[in-house]
Amino acid sequence: MAINNPYQSYKQNSVTTASPGELTLMLYNGCIKFIRIAKKAITDNNIEEKNTNLIKAQKIIQELMVTLKMDVAVSKDMMSLYDYLLRRLIEANTKNDAAILDEVEGFVTEFRDTWKEVIQLNRQKHYAEGGQA
Repeated sequence: MAINNPYQSYKQNSVTTASPGELTLMLYNGCIKFIRIAKKAITDNNIEEKNTNLIKAQKIIQELMVTLKMDVAVSKDMMSLYDYLLRRLIEANTKNDAAILDEVEGFVTEFRDTWKEVIQLNRQKHYAEGGQA
């Protein structure tokens, strides 16, 4: 019988119990993490690690695109931005260009920070209206 890794169990639990908003936040954080690893890999001339992590970042952007609710006006703008970021990640991967990754990381960080603020404001509103956890 295999012994479960407590950290792996915690990670799995945090994903399965997260709200949709928290999952989006996790996606942004993961994308930033993979971009940073890829930038270091470019510096270290580790092409395989760069490629692996940029593909992970691309998949996250694609997942964010798929989850957009296109009946909401802002989603059309976000789709355009995500499409741009996806193309830039592909370009950074083919050109080994860390400057492009700086640009993409800046956008994703801004999206993440804004999303985090929205989650916090919604929680404050929820509790102010007498909601429970």
